[in-house]
Amino acid sequence: MSLAVDDFDFPLPPELIAQHPAAERRGSRLLHVCGRQLVDRRFADLPGLLKAGDLLVFNDTRVIKARFFGCKETGGQVEIMLERIVDATHAICQIRASKAPKPGCLLKLADAFTVRMSGRAGTDGDFFALELVEPGDFWELAEAYGKLPLPPYIEHPAEGADETRYQTVYARQPGAVAAPTAGLHFDEAMLATLQAQGVNTAFLTLHVGAGTYRPMRVEKIADHRMHSERFEISPATAVAIAATRAAGGRVIAVGTTSLRALESAGKPDGTVQVGGGETDIFITPGYRFKVVDRLITNFHLPKSTLLMLVSAFAGYDEIRAAYAHAVAERYRFFSYGDAMLLEPHQERTAGH
Repeated sequence: MSLAVDDFDFPLPPELIAQHPAAERRGSRLLHVCGRQLVDRRFADLPGLLKAGDLLVFNDTRVIKARFFGCKETGGQVEIMLERIVDATHAICQIRASKAPKPGCLLKLADAFTVRMSGRAGTDGDFFALELVEPGDFWELAEAYGKLPLPPYIEHPAEGADETRYQTVYARQPGAVAAPTAGLHFDEAMLATLQAQGVNTAFLTLHVGAGTYRPMRVEKIADHRMHSERFEISPATAVAIAATRAAGGRVIAVGTTSLRALESAGKPDGTVQVGGGETDIFITPGYRFKVVDRLITNFHLPKSTLLMLVSAFAGYDEIRAAYAHAVAERYRFFSYGDAMLLEPHQERTAGH
């Protein structure tokens, strides 16, 4: 199947883009996609769709306060979005300004501390390298002076409620600048219910970068270069996946970030390599999945790499039909929106 970026476009009424989360985490809707069969459910129904011996794999990354406002030496205003904190005194970021700062330029952020923009960064030069010019620690400064980085399609500034609802209840490892949003639907009570019925859980870490929101700037999918993100898979999670596979259980990725980490570390036998590093895996239709048997995910942007990923998993025609159904039934889209439970496409690798 030869597909272009435009093949992943779809009409989306703006009012379906969720601006706030549901009143309760489990209060969202859930579209169960079983090939061409579409079943409208509530997310609270999820435990009834799983069975003892299944393994849910969650991404335990924690969103940091990555957005800063400040000014250049010349007085021009800048907005900084951290992509990642490299170490205590260095970071990579995106910069929004009327004119891009030149290398060596000093930026005063949050009227509290000063950084130097030392040059371009990233494979395509879209990011900038920052370094502190005075004693300090980027992790501490972000927590003290940064703002929660809500996605660009959420129109209100971060409010008190967002501090809680734009984090998963199991967020542990700080480093992401965007939430792994499929996990936002789980609350402590649902996790306890799943545990009581014999559904197992495991955790990995993939720090979601700001590049997740970057639009594709090519016409042909093959010409796109993915941004890179850090991930880590623990020995305990690798053991849990191997045990699930050996017992005939299903490995269920909670979110595309979990899926990308698992497939990046995946072995041909469906188990995973311990450790981690950087992944720029780009999953498109035709990809043969090694590890993940089911996927819980939110609804994704038109012409996005994540829409391509779910089309690879559940089938191109099946996802087009599911999204058309979701629009017609007024599902809520994107980070604060509703969820999907995807069954694998029937042409998946035998044995999965």
